[in-house]
Amino acid sequence: MTTILVTGGTGTLGRLVTARLRAEGHEVRVLSRRSQPYAVDLREGGPGLDAALTGVDTVVHCASTQTGGDEKAARHLVDAARRAGVRHLLYISIVGVDRVPFRYYKAKLAVERIVEESGLGYTILRTTQFHDLVLRVLEMSAKLPVMLLPADVPDQPIEVAEVADRLAALAEAEPAGRVPDMGGPEVRTFRDLAAAYLRASGKRRTVLNAPLAGRTYRAFRAGGHLAPDRADGRVTFEEFLATRPGAKTAR
Repeated sequence: MTTILVTGGTGTLGRLVTARLRAEGHEVRVLSRRSQPYAVDLREGGPGLDAALTGVDTVVHCASTQTGGDEKAARHLVDAARRAGVRHLLYISIVGVDRVPFRYYKAKLAVERIVEESGLGYTILRTTQFHDLVLRVLEMSAKLPVMLLPADVPDQPIEVAEVADRLAALAEAEPAGRVPDMGGPEVRTFRDLAAAYLRASGKRRTVLNAPLAGRTYRAFRAGGHLAPDRADGRVTFEEFLATRPGAKTAR
């Protein structure tokens, strides 16, 4: 079995990847800003990063933030991985980063390029958005009496546990470059997803579609973030909601 480092290993995805790899008998190190003994801020780098990578065969790079700094963090990680002789760098990205001009997507695409040009063996997996993110968006919108949703924007949410399974399998395999995208089981409108959320939570809200402007909105509306031909996920949004505390229905 190999020694694997999971960056962002305490996050929504990283902790599941860590658990799956440990269940397979691998030695797994968790790197995050506060997780000892490998508490490292990738945006800062430093000797702690070199120590975390010593003897590591594979890195699963799950750490990311929408507040900025992903590119700087990736450069620090790649430089340290080269020094440590890491064999395989696996990066989780998002479907549509090359089609939707959203700032966070642009940063994810830039990290893909850093990984591809690193000189390391690498694998890149793009997936659609997690159920958890869609739920957070709907919960925020439901804090008001009227839920305002982006008009005509579809989504294809996927269960994070299924993504963790795929990442764990890729981490155990040889570097494969850019692998096929992974999408949720269904393409749904946000209005439809909101209706499912309201049924499951027992809340009553008026739902209004709000047309927006700009290139990013047009790209989302056109489905640039979807992978309908790679609908590999099995867990529907209703099934995900049924597992949440306080769910009223299980459809």
